[in-house]
Amino acid sequence: MGGVPSTPRWGGAAEMRPAETAEYLIGALVGEKSYPLASDYWQKLLESPLHLRWPAHRVLQASQLFAQNNCKTRHLAKILVHLAWCLQECVSASGVPSAALVRALNALYISSVFLKYFIENAKSDHFEELHLSLDENEAKPTSFSKGGGPGRFQVKIVYGILLAENYQTIEQLVMHSVLSFLGKVDVSTNTYLLHHELLNFMLIAMSTQLLSGPSPGPDDSHPLIDAMMVQESSFVSLVVSKLLLNYIRRPNFPIDSSSYSIFSEVNQTGVLQRVGSAAANFVLLPFNLFVGSTGEATRSPLAENSLNVLLILIHYRKCIETDYVKDRGDHSSEPLPKEDACFSENPYCKALENAQDIEFDRLDVEGNVQNGPLVRLPFASLFDTLGLYLADERSILLLYSMVQGNSAFLEYVLVRTDLDTLLMPMLETLYNASRRTSNQIYMVLIILLILSQDSSFNASIHKLMLPNVPWYQERLLHQTSLGSLMVIILIRTVKYNLSKLRDVYLHTNCLATLANMAPHVHRLSAYASQRLVSLFDMLARKYNKLAEMSNNKMHMPNGESKEEDNLPEDTTAELHIYTDFLRIVLEILNAILTYTLPRNPEVVYAIMHRQEVFQPFRNHPRFNELLENIFTVLDFFNSRMDAQKMDGEWSVEKVLQVIVINCRSWRGEGMKMFTQLRFTYEQESHPEEFFIPYVWQLVLSCSFSFNPNSINLFPVDLPLEKQDSFVGEDGQKLQSGGLNGLEQQVDVLA
Repeated sequence: MGGVPSTPRWGGAAEMRPAETAEYLIGALVGEKSYPLASDYWQKLLESPLHLRWPAHRVLQASQLFAQNNCKTRHLAKILVHLAWCLQECVSASGVPSAALVRALNALYISSVFLKYFIENAKSDHFEELHLSLDENEAKPTSFSKGGGPGRFQVKIVYGILLAENYQTIEQLVMHSVLSFLGKVDVSTNTYLLHHELLNFMLIAMSTQLLSGPSPGPDDSHPLIDAMMVQESSFVSLVVSKLLLNYIRRPNFPIDSSSYSIFSEVNQTGVLQRVGSAAANFVLLPFNLFVGSTGEATRSPLAENSLNVLLILIHYRKCIETDYVKDRGDHSSEPLPKEDACFSENPYCKALENAQDIEFDRLDVEGNVQNGPLVRLPFASLFDTLGLYLADERSILLLYSMVQGNSAFLEYVLVRTDLDTLLMPMLETLYNASRRTSNQIYMVLIILLILSQDSSFNASIHKLMLPNVPWYQERLLHQTSLGSLMVIILIRTVKYNLSKLRDVYLHTNCLATLANMAPHVHRLSAYASQRLVSLFDMLARKYNKLAEMSNNKMHMPNGESKEEDNLPEDTTAELHIYTDFLRIVLEILNAILTYTLPRNPEVVYAIMHRQEVFQPFRNHPRFNELLENIFTVLDFFNSRMDAQKMDGEWSVEKVLQVIVINCRSWRGEGMKMFTQLRFTYEQESHPEEFFIPYVWQLVLSCSFSFNPNSINLFPVDLPLEKQDSFVGEDGQKLQSGGLNGLEQQVDVLA
């Protein structure tokens, strides 16, 4: 068909030029003739230099012809079996032989191109067109020969399609071999490229998720991912450890590429690299993306791909059939209700959650060393690497996964004395919110909320002084505590959200973090104190506007509804939300004045300077009890000011001096004690509906391409929204909304 030979001739192949040999072999692969698993054809295909320069239309023709004939030839299954054998040979050899590397790379390139085409153009829900099985009269692959020469495999002829004693399917055989190489073979000059392309292959194998809907169901089929999920726990731990170490160590592409035959002539791009920028949209990074014009490695694609694969693996969820599904019958077209969904355990997620610091042997609650396979990581190196790369949204997601799921790593982070390593990049991300995605902002805010749940964290951030904050442009911040900067940035985020995004979820998260910090505030800076009072003023003005609109709406005659038509239908709900927001801000001020007033004279000064903003709410039934303490403080310090005899006018310095002196004599008389407002983060009961699409959006945006017309996982042109919740100390939830989340109900602690 077209330029692809369907009836290749073997005669004279030995005298053919390399390009002609490759042309013939690829033509045979996609043609009608089926070559047995034990045929010498496979050795010739995998050992030949595949330097072809096919245009896009020929690549597409080859893929179409391969798909047409694969149901009979089963060549996709066979080349995957040979890929597995090549990888097993690489793992078993004392040193990875170059001939085995060439065969493995060729098998990878070929299978990746055609597998991706099959997935992007799948017509069946269970990917039957892959035909990942052998005919009943086909050979049963058992093992490869260690002494029969390169590429010589021992194949036992049996009836049936089972592959080996340990593998029930080709998918399991292949994915075990892929994961075995990644986990057991170290990254070196010789193996770097194979490691990288295996990660590319895994992305393709897992891309079946892109064809499913955002809510995993029992009918979803992901044969290759599911094969990864059934590996033994020790094996899984090894793979998770290696992926994280790749991310931490960030190995660069070896500059000396002479050992790779595919790079012997940089400008002679082979068909299986060329196809990446052609019809198949497949990412096989060319040499000039690994190495800059200066000849120095510019980045670490292996680290990036390792992170991509890890994030997809840990957030995968397999919905399994329950009694409810069986009872309703297999032909029901209704989606499975969320409350009836049941998911199998994800071993990669579990391995990450149980990862331990390599420096310590962690004890369980009974004092016994934990048995069984564990991922052991250098937490110090992971902490430092995350700090360097938090500008990358994927690194933020990894940090979230670690602090939310791994208690050992969270404890490690909380005892670090250099918390600015992680906090400064995240605060800078919030500062530049207008240039970041909403999901990136959400993840940063969740991480900050998780950290703020710890009292030692809230205390330590006020002890860490920053000489300057170069990226903060509004004013110079010299010798500002990390805690003060965090207050400033969180309040700035609330103000930005109020004017631009109007997202209740974002408001709630910022205020919840500030509320957790409040009882531990120590020497809050003047600027941060001013921002805190101005936050109340801003929310108060918004509240008054909504209250006025609501009152006008209630008292408007039936015949005069022109203004009413322009009012939002949820004005009452929005008014209730801002009432709760104002109460939280008053709770924050109360906590500072009740527990830490002597150590925060600047907060007292800011309240005295803007005391008029509190006056309109003094007798308000929803706020009066929370304002009693504020006016008690105002009365105390105003009376001390009035008692001072001053020649001339008051200056800021003189007022602050009086406040500092009287802070020493403050005893808190007349202050009403309130229960501390405390918020904790609780992941939504079905986080997969957010995280699976979110991870794939990140992967597609940076290092992987896919036919957008085939994507059902998320709207290609629309951003995803975050759904999560927060739980107050009494168990009340703060439900999150999307970018326009004002319609969501928010129940805040009263």
